[in-house]
Amino acid sequence: MEKEMLKEFKEQIVYRLNESTRMIKISFQKLEEEDIWKKINDSSNSIGNLIIHLCGNITQYAIASLGKTEDQRNRDYEFEVTSGFTKEELLSKLEITVEKAKSIILSTSEEEYMRKRSVQGFEFSGIGIAIHVTEHYSYHTGQIAFWTKQIKNKSLGFYDGIDLTIKNK
Repeated sequence: MEKEMLKEFKEQIVYRLNESTRMIKISFQKLEEEDIWKKINDSSNSIGNLIIHLCGNITQYAIASLGKTEDQRNRDYEFEVTSGFTKEELLSKLEITVEKAKSIILSTSEEEYMRKRSVQGFEFSGIGIAIHVTEHYSYHTGQIAFWTKQIKNKSLGFYDGIDLTIKNK
């Protein structure tokens, strides 16, 4: 039973990562190149910054920690950069990062999911890391969707064609 639960956990994490990627791709389809680096004020981040930040965070947590590789993250850079990547380059960087993370998430052993380790100064089990990556990705996906709606003033249609009023059974 435990192996089945771990398999289900991994599949649900991957499903949620795929959903965030899908929503970011839809947002990117609505945006122009010049929209990617816009900031509403000095306290906010551009969509470009959020994508670079997501790649850094997913790499540090899933790829370096779960995948047992060296942590080379430069978090300050993620928020300092103001240009240098196109929409296509950013989306490709994100997709490659997420695919690597998903591969590691799916192949990580039960022992590694239970092992505690320090990441970014916090103590997490592998399960905690997978949850963090998922919720952090989702959080910033929402920011990207919100910012896209602010710039374009239109619905993103994430669930077009799906009846979301169906009640639970």
